[in-house]
Amino acid sequence: MASGADAEYVLLDTNMGQVVVELYTDHAPRACTNFATLALKGYYNGVVFHRIIKDFMIQGGDPTGTGRGGSSIYGEKPLDDPHPLLKHSGAGIISMANSGPKTEGSQFFITLAPTPWLDGKHIIFGRIKSGMSIVQRIGLVETDESDRPVTKIIIRKARVLERGDGEIDDEAEAEV
Repeated sequence: MASGADAEYVLLDTNMGQVVVELYTDHAPRACTNFATLALKGYYNGVVFHRIIKDFMIQGGDPTGTGRGGSSIYGEKPLDDPHPLLKHSGAGIISMANSGPKTEGSQFFITLAPTPWLDGKHIIFGRIKSGMSIVQRIGLVETDESDRPVTKIIIRKARVLERGDGEIDDEAEAEV
């Protein structure tokens, strides 16, 4: 089994289908190690996407499901600085959520469109390699006035993919 530090891809198996994240280990090594190690430890298993804003992003990674929880494997130590060459230039960018500089924990978001106003404010640590149609479908679910999905969108299991694990079906059937 790979360690979090060696991981290149993480599979998010959601109740709407599977998504594979390619990690940008050269540009955000601590953020990638944090994300992959949390996946290896089962931290994200059963966690919901608690915030979904159409044409903007889907956010998850908080084990409390409130948007106020979650912690990094590094504790209070900061992760990386946002890499100046990485931009929120389109859909499928995965970044660390935060409540200000150096406050990243376990929460992350995936963009549904270009979001250039986030450049330099959030650590980009990867992109969606496969399953973007699943991400887009999640981005269209009905939400309440607080951007919370009416129907729970759950990460059933997150796991680090080993080399040679094969391709993931981009059109996996939804169970919602």
